[in-house]
Amino acid sequence: MPYPDFIIIGAPKAGSTALHAALVQHPDLFLSRPKEPKYFMTAETPPRGHGQRGPGDAHSAREWLWRTSDYEKLFEPAPPGRLRGESTPFYLWSRDAHRRMAEVIPDVKMIAVIRDPVERAYSNWTHLWADGLEPEPDFLTACRLEPKRVEAGWAPFWRYVELGRYGEQLEDVYRFFPAEQVFVLRYRDMVDDPRQALDAVCAFLGIRTGVVTEIPPSNVGRWADDSARNRRLRRAIRLGATAGAHAPPAMWRRVERRMLGALQKGSSPRPRIDPETRSALLEDYREDVALLERLTGDSYRDWFGSGGTDLYRGAPR
Repeated sequence: MPYPDFIIIGAPKAGSTALHAALVQHPDLFLSRPKEPKYFMTAETPPRGHGQRGPGDAHSAREWLWRTSDYEKLFEPAPPGRLRGESTPFYLWSRDAHRRMAEVIPDVKMIAVIRDPVERAYSNWTHLWADGLEPEPDFLTACRLEPKRVEAGWAPFWRYVELGRYGEQLEDVYRFFPAEQVFVLRYRDMVDDPRQALDAVCAFLGIRTGVVTEIPPSNVGRWADDSARNRRLRRAIRLGATAGAHAPPAMWRRVERRMLGALQKGSSPRPRIDPETRSALLEDYREDVALLERLTGDSYRDWFGSGGTDLYRGAPR
């Protein structure tokens, strides 16, 4: 059956998109289109109802591939001899996906890209804020609203804090897969030495090294101020996303692009996280980072610096 040989499993807003774009260029690999099918999160049922009730969630759920036949078709065009892959960043977080992958593709290789969890959460929030979907203008407040949002059934992308608990997530992955099938890649390594990071990934996959040497940059500086004009635009975008849940996804995406262009027009650069907010959120991760260090044997002590380690314009997403 045409299933993937490897999967970039996460984390969201930690560089998985840039890694996918780099690996697409490797002649020994075939990566799926769309990039993020989310198939192993669905249990072959439409991803509607509980878990898709936040702003824009119902529309986004229409783009998930949940039929086995549709998922298999993604890999049918792969030329003989190429390794097949896909990238769904939420697989690292999804306990159900771990179990389903173990049942269907027990020999799959997985790449987990992890990033300073506070910077990851901030990038997650600014993504939804700049897209007009996040109604809360204060990052820390949005993080503290997370339990209520989860209880209300908002989709996984709204879990700003939870998505950065890599220790808990990897511990569950290792319940189903041996550690040698999982490659943990630091976001900083992709930024500081992309050639070496890509060679390490290629060596893990068992393909030629030295072929792909650059990771495409992404503009992570998108921002939209909290002006009266933009508040009106955000309300319109959220209402449009709700209506868009009943239209073909491609149709709503065309309308959305025009609205986002208006929202982000002439915006100032994205602000940095203030030290007090960073310190407050870091306390939520101390035990999980200790678990991550025990699981991987690596140190992540640099994440507890006051200034952050990952956030700057031009870095991969």
